[in-house]
Amino acid sequence: MAAKDDLGRAGEDRAAAHLTDSGYRILERNWRCELGELDIVAAHDGHLSFIEVKTRSSLGCGHPFEAIDERKRRRLWRLAHAWIRSHPMSARGLRMRLEAIGITGPDPATGRLEHLADLR
Repeated sequence: MAAKDDLGRAGEDRAAAHLTDSGYRILERNWRCELGELDIVAAHDGHLSFIEVKTRSSLGCGHPFEAIDERKRRRLWRLAHAWIRSHPMSARGLRMRLEAIGITGPDPATGRLEHLADLR
């Protein structure tokens, strides 16, 4: 497996642990369909959260959140709606929200973690 894939997987593991520690209930990780992939789907405080995780070893290529532009957000919303269509009972009564977690540092376990709880 490539170092980039290892970094991304370690970042997603840390993000999932952070979310669980913050009271989120992880419903799914790395959910895929023909439109793409959602990193994490979780329930928290009346919200169904679709969480994009970006991990960078440094800021040399920019901040992790810079990779989530308008085009990416539109794609995430399409993926969120696809997830709900395939899991209608899991979404009942919850409000949808996009979130992002950025992790920066050579080791995702100790790198700086930033969590945007409402990605607009």
